[in-house]
Amino acid sequence: MRKGLLTVLAGIIIFSSFNSLQATIVVPVTTNSEKPDRALVKGAMEAFRSLPKAERREKIKDAKKALKAYNEAKKAGKEPSTNTILLVILALLLPPLAVYLHEGVINKRFWISLLLTILFFVPGVIYALIVILGDH
Repeated sequence: MRKGLLTVLAGIIIFSSFNSLQATIVVPVTTNSEKPDRALVKGAMEAFRSLPKAERREKIKDAKKALKAYNEAKKAGKEPSTNTILLVILALLLPPLAVYLHEGVINKRFWISLLLTILFFVPGVIYALIVILGDH
């Protein structure tokens, strides 16, 4: 049993270290949750098409540079996936500690996790997993 658990944990850690195999998905970010106005988008496209060819190429290059900078900033600020995996493993062993490390402070989520773990271990584990994986 113990050897099997260690094998599974080692496999998870090894497979999580292959970040280069994951596909990158670019999602457009809007400042509000509403869709952009169709008339505004149509007007912007017409203005773009009316530009001279050289200026259109420059705008496309600028957009590509901005997208590249955005992706690099997103990657730099992104929490490593190994951190999440380690928190999940810790949540299976000590749920309140995993919630505390995820939250960074002792708050009501920590106390709920502690109470559920003391009363019934399995609901404490489930709650800790919800807290850790629910914020992503």
